[in-house]
Amino acid sequence: MRGELANRFTSGSQKAGNVTEAWGADNFYCPNCSSPKLDWLKAGTEAIDYRCPKCKFEYQLKSQRAAIRNSINDGAYRSMMEKIRNDEAPNFYFLQYDFATWMVRNLLLVPYFAFPASAIIKRPPLAPTARRAGWVGCNFDLRHIPADARISIVTEKQITPLNEVRAQFKKVKPLKELSVKERGWTLDVLNGVRSLGKKEFTNTDAYTLAGQLEKLHPDNRHIRDKIRQQLQVLRDAKLLLHLGSGVWRLP
Repeated sequence: MRGELANRFTSGSQKAGNVTEAWGADNFYCPNCSSPKLDWLKAGTEAIDYRCPKCKFEYQLKSQRAAIRNSINDGAYRSMMEKIRNDEAPNFYFLQYDFATWMVRNLLLVPYFAFPASAIIKRPPLAPTARRAGWVGCNFDLRHIPADARISIVTEKQITPLNEVRAQFKKVKPLKELSVKERGWTLDVLNGVRSLGKKEFTNTDAYTLAGQLEKLHPDNRHIRDKIRQQLQVLRDAKLLLHLGSGVWRLP
């Protein structure tokens, strides 16, 4: 990254924000189409850092020095939930950098249509003594995002070829065509069947997920029926193969 850009700032967060965003402007391409570049938007554009000049997909960059693990800080809880419910969330890049060398260590892409509401974790409100007393933030819990939609672009400084990134993005893109309400169920069921740890599984195996899905969707009283329905949705999206007689395989 162009570390010399940090010299213009005194705040550590400003240094990191400007250096990493400039790197994104220099290196990001659109995974959704053939555009080799993304437009870097003006500072102050709320919740969006880049836009594809060709397909208009929008992206936000979250950068940190710490390793990318299960939980990543985000902004206001209510705002993020509204964006998901209204299908207005951007695609997210999660970047880990080395501050001493200004090197990118890891970079993960999660498409906006792969965020179920279950992945947004509400934080406690700020204390009354805080400058923004009562403000409620949120974290992303990456464990609630199916592995299919966590697309690695850089892994320990090793770059994934562009064609592989675009192929993986295209693989999960059928999720975009589902309604927001349906998509949340589909993502939670896909994440659940992957957690079974089996390449092939049965309806009976999938029914063992009923307890956790009931907690995520407490308004639904027909969990098994919904699981069967979502397995069919995943089949139609080519994210599951139906082998017949209630037997399924992850591709």
